[in-house]
Amino acid sequence: MNRLASEASPYLRQHAANPVDWYPWGEEARARARTDDRPLLVSIGYSSCHWCHVMAHESFEDPSTAAVMNRLFVNVKVDREERPDVDAVYMDAVQALTGQGGWPLTVFCDPDGRPFYGGTYFPPAATGGRPGFVEVLQAVADAWRDRRGDLEASTARLMEVLDRDPLRSAAATGDASAPGADPTAALLDRAVADAARRFDPRGGFSDAPKVPAPMLCDLLLHHHVHHPSEATLAMVTTTLDAMAAGGIHDQLGGGFHRYSVDAHWIVPHFEKMLSDQALLAATYLHAHLVTGEERHRRVVETTLDYVLGDLRHPAGGFLTARDADSEGAEGRYYVWDLDEIEDVAGADAAETVAYYGATANGNFVDPHHGLRGNVLRVVDRDAPPPAAVERARAALLARRATRVAPGLDDKVLAGWNALTLRTLAEAGAALGRDDWTDAARRAARFLLANLRRDDGRWLRSWHPSAGARHLAVSADYGALLEAFVTLAETDDVAWLEEADRVARELIRLFHDPDGGGFWTAGRDAERLVADAKDVQDGATPSGTSLAASGLLRLAALTGEHDVAAPAVDALRRLTPLVDRYPGAFPYALGALEWVVYEPVEVALVGPPGPGLDALRAEVAGRLLPATVWCRGPGTPTIPLLEGRGPIGGAPAAYVCERFSCRVPTTDPAELSRQLDAAVSARRRPPAG
Repeated sequence: MNRLASEASPYLRQHAANPVDWYPWGEEARARARTDDRPLLVSIGYSSCHWCHVMAHESFEDPSTAAVMNRLFVNVKVDREERPDVDAVYMDAVQALTGQGGWPLTVFCDPDGRPFYGGTYFPPAATGGRPGFVEVLQAVADAWRDRRGDLEASTARLMEVLDRDPLRSAAATGDASAPGADPTAALLDRAVADAARRFDPRGGFSDAPKVPAPMLCDLLLHHHVHHPSEATLAMVTTTLDAMAAGGIHDQLGGGFHRYSVDAHWIVPHFEKMLSDQALLAATYLHAHLVTGEERHRRVVETTLDYVLGDLRHPAGGFLTARDADSEGAEGRYYVWDLDEIEDVAGADAAETVAYYGATANGNFVDPHHGLRGNVLRVVDRDAPPPAAVERARAALLARRATRVAPGLDDKVLAGWNALTLRTLAEAGAALGRDDWTDAARRAARFLLANLRRDDGRWLRSWHPSAGARHLAVSADYGALLEAFVTLAETDDVAWLEEADRVARELIRLFHDPDGGGFWTAGRDAERLVADAKDVQDGATPSGTSLAASGLLRLAALTGEHDVAAPAVDALRRLTPLVDRYPGAFPYALGALEWVVYEPVEVALVGPPGPGLDALRAEVAGRLLPATVWCRGPGTPTIPLLEGRGPIGGAPAAYVCERFSCRVPTTDPAELSRQLDAAVSARRRPPAG
């Protein structure tokens, strides 16, 4: 009996018709394993994961493979996007066993859930150095029956690794940057130097496969603002321009695919994830604010238009992802034959084919599904699209809409929605797009209405068929805090009330007062076999990075410095790891700016109207690292706004540090000079 049909998760429901006797994560599966004395097989993935689909088609849909699974194991299916706490424990275990991780994640555990063996994707038959899945199943079952003591020893070794607190481990490294000491600006310099060593002149910070690095690009932009460097800026613009021109960027519909399988950003894995759109749109926005380049602004617009057009729930929240596959093949929805391009483009075909680099042979081939064609890319990344290409783009998009679309993961995740609404709020203020600001407001209200319980506890996932489920984790709380602080800056200072509630609960539920940092799961969550502490930034910022940044921003804006203490402590403890492996902690390095630099505070006060709008545009239209701002007067009253009012009846700006302000001004040009001076005061010769 497969028990997944009634689950809310689209990923779990994708497996509801499998012949595998799946259980959802829970005590029922563990009890069955104890009763039958069988190990657990825990399979973890997510709906838009291409290799998850591959393993499902090859193994989980195969009756003979399913029969082996059902006879030898109690099989548990987990959606990692619903249960990142479960995923974190078993990902750590597989990385400890194999040195690598990824999805699908396949973990074998004792009936209590303690892991002893695992891996990622297993093919149906041995190939390329990977054992076949049935071969693995049989070997594990034989060991469970005949060599139980060996497996128990493996479990004990893994549990030692899983019980190791990464921040306590950092304290034991003996690095020169010892925890407990305040990090310095030299740490940021070293991180930039590390990025320069890893930079690929083609764009990006690795060879194939190439994964976008929006958080690292943001860090480099911040460093460039503080210490102008053409070389630093070129790393960002080269990367962003290469991605924007590549096949990883949907040239017709906007938005970005997950990553590129090649070194030139041409052929992607085709899933589109909400979190990627949020982080990349923010980075392109920041690049536009620094460079003034319209090409970066266009990417912000097309990416957010994609999110609002394809991933927005009618009530205001945002859906999770578009799958990579349609009609059983990855990329079928996005790939084009040359003949079809020429047919659709008509008289504009020659210019369109040349602009997108389409050929008869194409640049994409999937021999398993007989699929060959062109992933559209821009050949000359510096060339704006001519009118003929714009006409053809609209026609191609309309033709593509007649194809079978990839599946939609229609759950709403609190943290990813928070990342998205923060970008919308920031971009709306910076680019004067009131519609984006309104979308951010609506999303925030949706989250408050649907993903927060009456007792104030935030939940992680909402689905139209089942409502909200699963306790939010520290990354959700950190992202929500960041989002509400941004809304307080860009929309209404009253959002600080929600920010403060999230901050207090974040500290109460997740902060570790003994070891520092923030646990992945809250004190009130299900007790797993190990407690994970989310410290390393991956495709999204870690819970510790988000919490630290949000708490420090809130403290700078409100003067409530008690909320800053856990953040400062976490960053101090994390510093040795950040210094050794800066590429793994780009968002944490951004949070460290709030410790390294004295935050700049900007108060804008006065009656609504063109005068206040001009001052607001001057602040919102710049990239200002480690800076907070708000408009007043408002409720609640905060120290930054107290005793500050218009000058001669005209709206005024106050540029402050520790709430001690420069001479207020009503002139946007003078405000610009004061902001320049505040940033320049942070400059010093870079560390050697």
